Amino acid sequence: MPLKKIVFKPGVNRENTRYTTEGGWYDCDKVRFRQGTPEKIGGWQQFSTTTYLGICRALWPWSTFSYSGLLGVGTNLKYYITFGGVYYDITPIRRSVVLTNPFSTTISLPTVTVTDSNHGALTGDYVTFSGATAVGGLTISGEYVVTVIDASTYTINAGSNASSTVTQPPGGGGTVTAAYQVTTGGDIQYPLSGWGTGTWGGGTWGSGSLNTKEFRIWNHQNFGEDLIFGPRGGGLYYWDASSGLLNRGVALTSLPGASDAPVIQNSLLVSDASRFVLVFGCNDYGTSAQDPMLIRWSDQESAVNWTPAATNQAGSLRLSHGSEIVAVGQVRQEILVWTDTSMYSLQYFGPPIVWGSQLLSDNVSIFSDRAWSVAAGVTYWMGQEKFYSYDGRVSTLECDIRQYIFSDFNYDQNEQIFSSTVEQFNEVWWFYCSASSTEIDRYVIYNYLEKAWYYGTLNRTAWIDANVTSDYPIAATANKLVYHEFGVDDNTTGTPVPINAYITSSEFDIEDGDRFGFVWRVLPDITFRGSTAGTPSATLTLLPLQNSGSGYNSPVSQGGTNNGAISRVATVPIEQFTQQINVRVRGRQMALKIASDAVGVQWQLGAPRLDIKQDGRKS
Repeated sequence: MPLKKIVFKPGVNRENTRYTTEGGWYDCDKVRFRQGTPEKIGGWQQFSTTTYLGICRALWPWSTFSYSGLLGVGTNLKYYITFGGVYYDITPIRRSVVLTNPFSTTISLPTVTVTDSNHGALTGDYVTFSGATAVGGLTISGEYVVTVIDASTYTINAGSNASSTVTQPPGGGGTVTAAYQVTTGGDIQYPLSGWGTGTWGGGTWGSGSLNTKEFRIWNHQNFGEDLIFGPRGGGLYYWDASSGLLNRGVALTSLPGASDAPVIQNSLLVSDASRFVLVFGCNDYGTSAQDPMLIRWSDQESAVNWTPAATNQAGSLRLSHGSEIVAVGQVRQEILVWTDTSMYSLQYFGPPIVWGSQLLSDNVSIFSDRAWSVAAGVTYWMGQEKFYSYDGRVSTLECDIRQYIFSDFNYDQNEQIFSSTVEQFNEVWWFYCSASSTEIDRYVIYNYLEKAWYYGTLNRTAWIDANVTSDYPIAATANKLVYHEFGVDDNTTGTPVPINAYITSSEFDIEDGDRFGFVWRVLPDITFRGSTAGTPSATLTLLPLQNSGSGYNSPVSQGGTNNGAISRVATVPIEQFTQQINVRVRGRQMALKIASDAVGVQWQLGAPRLDIKQDGRKS
């Protein structure tokens, strides 16, 4: 018989059985498609040896007027700007107060009790003390983590033991300045449950539970070379680039000329063309109560003037479809606004309307404020049980792995979902939590050029594509940033470790599915271009079946049935100059798997060929 050439269409298809999807791929991890064939994804390299506090879920790159590339890093505990590999803490101060003798100590313990009426802190918040005199043999100076006792007292860890006991009153420390940073947020999403859930059920009434640390997402945009930022559900802050990296952000309401600036917001955006600052889900004029469907904007070219007048363009509008604004995104000629039920287009019309909204679609969902990306002029996003696209019209995106994704999905952690792009490879990525995980452990990719879907396992909490600060995509993992598509290995810690990558095909007929076939030779077709190992290799596995759906034939030692020495899985190494491989595999159907788990290996599969002999109809 002639050699059988094995060529599969690009992408993974899990919408039906392995046999029904013959001619395609069925399972993969850390693999992408280029020119129709699968290859291992690129590696990643640590951004810096320094680390940050908390879990990063927001990144924002921009450049100063002097062409210095800056990167905003928002974690559940802090907000940083990184420059030159160093993280500068610019977390705003929410309250600064002068206290008199606030400290009390216990001999031989590092725990210091602080008395401050109505401190407003939550456990895990940060406070910085300055100006204190020694108390109990300890000098309290610098930043500390708060553990709340009640509304008037909390404890800190001084880092060393007190030499004596000082009680309150009279306390000690003299005249002390306490600067409380913006309240920290939760690291995962805590769903409310039970009767009376919500804010009103969080007290003595009702049996519901209320998490006091809401899931923390920072909103941030540059206004020229400066930065406007704030936590979702919190205030607006301003960082002036000319003030230097050692200075913190300040409340927008405290800036000279500030007028009617919002004090709470769920999203913010700076319009590129017309230079307005817009906030979404904010408080209305003259009140601090949040309206989740309200949009407000500042005067043009101003970040501080929010008071509407005949002489400026500040204003507001309220959307009507839905109960809250979930996400906003700036695209070519418009701003897209997703509510929990609908999608709007927001466009600049100039005075007197200034900004106007148009309903694009009802019955549209989006999982989170970061579940969308723009690639090649098209907006893509993940919604409830499906994916969407918008190119002037809202459409459902055909997905070959939809059932696979949403059948193993933690809906309680939907706010963790985020999307980004890798334009170099024409990809849109989404990261999400599998059903058994409260931390992101999965990703799904749509290749919009090849119309192909694929997926894998990876823990990332934020991602931005190549930008003004980096030639590589940057992602957040644990308490570090990493450059992606950098090298071929996992170099998160500075010591390369291998990336385990594989792809397995759907079942295909060895003959025509009627007779058994005996595969005795394989002519591999694989390139190791880009590898750094001296002798790169991958593993090719042939997985035969007696019948579709019967399960792969395994060696007797692995629990398979004894159908002769040739009825088994064949796993063989392939090196750079391997010309042919002798195997002994028998079955009606077969699947093919290519994998690698060694340092320095990069591969792309071509079109391998099988040498097959006809082998009868009986099993």
